[in-house]
Amino acid sequence: MRSITRAGLRAIGLLAATGALCAAATVPAMADEPGTTWQPELSEGSGNGVVVSPDGARFDRSTAFGAPADEGATESSADPAEVVPTGLLTLAPRTLDTPTREIDSRLVADTPPGSTASVDVRGKRAGGGWTEWIPAQDSRTELPEAVTEVQGRLILTATGAADPTVRELTLTATPGSGAESEPVTEAAPRSYSVFATREGLVGGTTANGHKIVNRDRFVALPSRRALSANGKTDYSVKVCAPNGRCAIAPVWDIGPWNTKDDYWNPSNQREMWKDLPQGVPQAAAARNGHNGGKDQFGRRVANPAGIDLGDGIFWDVLGLKDNSQVQVDYLWTGSQRLSAIRTEGTPDIPILARPEAGAESVGIAVDATEVPVQCTSGAFVRIGDGQYLPATAFTGLPGDVPACDAAAPSAPTAPSPAAPTAPDASAAPSAPGTPAAPPAPDTSAAPAGPDASAAVGSSPAPVPAAPTAPSGAAPSAPAPSSPTPSAATGPGAGAPTAGGATAGTPSPGSTAAPTPAAEAPDGDSQAARVSPGSAQRAPSGTS
Repeated sequence: MRSITRAGLRAIGLLAATGALCAAATVPAMADEPGTTWQPELSEGSGNGVVVSPDGARFDRSTAFGAPADEGATESSADPAEVVPTGLLTLAPRTLDTPTREIDSRLVADTPPGSTASVDVRGKRAGGGWTEWIPAQDSRTELPEAVTEVQGRLILTATGAADPTVRELTLTATPGSGAESEPVTEAAPRSYSVFATREGLVGGTTANGHKIVNRDRFVALPSRRALSANGKTDYSVKVCAPNGRCAIAPVWDIGPWNTKDDYWNPSNQREMWKDLPQGVPQAAAARNGHNGGKDQFGRRVANPAGIDLGDGIFWDVLGLKDNSQVQVDYLWTGSQRLSAIRTEGTPDIPILARPEAGAESVGIAVDATEVPVQCTSGAFVRIGDGQYLPATAFTGLPGDVPACDAAAPSAPTAPSPAAPTAPDASAAPSAPGTPAAPPAPDTSAAPAGPDASAAVGSSPAPVPAAPTAPSGAAPSAPAPSSPTPSAATGPGAGAPTAGGATAGTPSPGSTAAPTPAAEAPDGDSQAARVSPGSAQRAPSGTS
């Protein structure tokens, strides 16, 4: 998770006794630059692994989380990756008078040997949601669209004896050309079929500082670009199992395997692995020989996971009993209208199969997540095909939400880029030293839908070295065209089956509720024991 920072160049002359003088020397350089310039108040920031004092934002080892070091050179997944303690400090947002797409960030920081300090920036989109966090490169950040509200985030790491301290951050927004942003057209979020593993790690701390509890309900993706702050839901996904059960949950951790693999983005926008097609996690490609079969830290990839699921999502909501292919909608990537829900003190609210009280549940939405709003049906709101929430569950609905019987069909969106022949998802255990993954399914079939990114293949084939970069249009989730499979009943349930390309596609409208996983350990003992064949999180380095 380490990124290059200009602060290291300045830190040579920044000792504790002269830090203030150096800070004064660097700030005037900003005076003649055009645009809006400001210095976020560090004491107003929030996060983990960073403590703010009058001297600045100092790295705090006691609350930092562990992320693999970029230089990790372990040769086997059985060996842990080198871990670098990392801290994040999210700063207050800033509203601008004129739109901008380019932010300059200048750090005044002490970065002793073995430490780094860097900046991520994001902007508030015209539709109300945030862009992803974009790491500054050579002090500059280019946002994907013009915005009038921006926010910065500090990233501090330390592997040496001394800790880094950021004394000052100066941000400058360069005014745009004056052209207005294009009108927002409603488009579905990007959606891909990826392999899921169970996070586990009860009692550990996620990348955003969340303490993992029994039967927790969150997900992890292998990039901090879509990491929500602790307790926040800026970045959430809808994940659906082959049995039709779905969960809308926030992204609170980084992993599995990689930490710079925003595979849902167009190839030319990915932070790493720009040679891979959009929608293909690098871990899945590694199982076909990409990067010599290793992740970004040199570890041998044991499974093709592109998402980790908290135990409550994995076992209780989706009814999974082992690693499985799932369909994931990356909700922040679309331009559909989203509205936040409230659960009146409960952790989540049931998603109903029909717009009527007492209808069976087909999943849950975690408290405070923003869910798609398609139309209203009486006292209910449709959030997907065969998925409804009571209107009273929303903190506020747009005034122009149409009635479902009058709602026009969604505009078609571009299909997902074709994925290469993908890995055998069950050929290896979920994590080093853990029980083996479920038996391999019939390898003659692939996961459903045009977005399949980790299809099961009869034999691994190398990923093309330089596929054509996709257009970046937001594909919609594939509609189910085959009967919905029954709930998972054993190891390997939910894996693609033979008989057609749509076998195993999530069916949000399914009314079949899963039988509770009898083999899953109860919430009090899950951290101490593992059921035979149960899923384990692929090592991502977070702890």
